[in-house]
Amino acid sequence: MLEDQSEFTARLAGSIVVSNEPGRALRMWRERLQVRQVALAKRIGISPSVLSDYESGRRPSPGVPFVKRYVESLVQIDLEEKKLLTKVFEPSRTDAILAMGEFSSPVLASKIAGAVAGEVLAGRKLLSTKIYGYTVLDSVKTIYALSGFDFYRIFGATTERVLIFTKVGLGRSPLVAIRVSPLKPRMVVIHGPKTLDPLAIDLAERERIVLALSSLSDGGSFPEILRSPLS
Repeated sequence: MLEDQSEFTARLAGSIVVSNEPGRALRMWRERLQVRQVALAKRIGISPSVLSDYESGRRPSPGVPFVKRYVESLVQIDLEEKKLLTKVFEPSRTDAILAMGEFSSPVLASKIAGAVAGEVLAGRKLLSTKIYGYTVLDSVKTIYALSGFDFYRIFGATTERVLIFTKVGLGRSPLVAIRVSPLKPRMVVIHGPKTLDPLAIDLAERERIVLALSSLSDGGSFPEILRSPLS
């Protein structure tokens, strides 16, 4: 139990520290683990309003001591009650996820776009965003096979990642799924169509997501490209 607690704490804290929006990352993990704000605030020893201020960004970015208290309390509650963290970090059992990993060092969204021969259609001003991980998905299987908590697993240890959807038709479904999900990636790459549905582009702009359309001839080459040094 202690070993699991230490490992989970380190993983969660790491994903929050590297996030461009720490408050958003705090809230993401709390909601992902289905912990009520009131319960977590009580465990930390602060008022729910203070906790809400940190999560919403109304207070300055939380420092390391607060992040440590927040994550330790969140992990303790999860291990005592629902134990969802073990599902988050266990290997995927679905063939909807074709590849998944974390970069050894952060990679700029612009570098990823270039590596996958991607035409950037949304979020051009965000190309300097740092990406920390990747998930390659079979679009059809993802939409039909993954739901609820299983969908959260495509984000791995952090949402500061690129989601690559292969075998896409018009490009609308992946962005609609992301739109209604509380978890948002920093970048999305679509592979399959020659053009994208304008709705997909509009949704990406609204969610402040870098969206690129890949012209690679072989969709199966994404895992190899992403495992190669890109920084």
